[in-house]
Amino acid sequence: MSQSLVIIPTYNEIENVSKMIETVVNLPVEIDILVVDDGSPDGTAEEVKRLQKQYQDQLFLKERPGKLGLGTAYIAGFKWGLERGYEFIFEMDCDFSHDPNDLQRMLEVLESRKADVVVGSRYVSGGKCVNWPADRLILSYGASLYVRLITWMWIKDPTAGFVGYRRQVLQSIDLDRIRFIGYAFQIEMKFASWLLGFKVREIPITFTDRIEGSSKMSKGIVKEAIFGVLSMKWQSFFTSFGKQETTAEELELQQAEKELH
Repeated sequence: MSQSLVIIPTYNEIENVSKMIETVVNLPVEIDILVVDDGSPDGTAEEVKRLQKQYQDQLFLKERPGKLGLGTAYIAGFKWGLERGYEFIFEMDCDFSHDPNDLQRMLEVLESRKADVVVGSRYVSGGKCVNWPADRLILSYGASLYVRLITWMWIKDPTAGFVGYRRQVLQSIDLDRIRFIGYAFQIEMKFASWLLGFKVREIPITFTDRIEGSSKMSKGIVKEAIFGVLSMKWQSFFTSFGKQETTAEELELQQAEKELH
């Protein structure tokens, strides 16, 4: 078993899932794959099961009965990965808007302890978006500015969905209290990590709009992000995202003690 796991949520990704799995499996670094499928009627889960026969030690599948939301898919994946002892856990879309080849660069950041959370960012120097319509780009960039203004969090691409975590980060966050299920989930996880004192680092990526399949964006997701950020910031004055107030420094000390023994 690898020390690294990438979680890939799917819903009707039959056009992309085989190619994505094969690309990750053939990377120069070993990364296990957990596909979390929300009852795709197009046969996505069946295709993953077919590939499991070929990649049985590296490819895993978690099936859920229906569309339960992006955030809950990742939470289920985080818990699955923590239970199995993975040290580095990534999240990534299945539609190739995130280039799986960038996983190697992101893993190097975490392995070298340059950061506890690494974000594949569209909005740092060197990052860019390809094939996005102007209105979508304006909405995304405007959302990033809005999040920074409300939360005071310096991350330039807080809505990014290409992210890697050291296990200590996910262990310290009370995952049962993460409440957003759409794209606001990405903001909430970064905000929780940042508030708990973990080091977040952004590296540039090229984000390419999906070629196959259809977008999962909706008006409800946008509304959740706009009003959810205000609520999230307000609640942060009164409650913590951590398990029993566990901080990054305390988790680091616990890890050091574990390694000594």
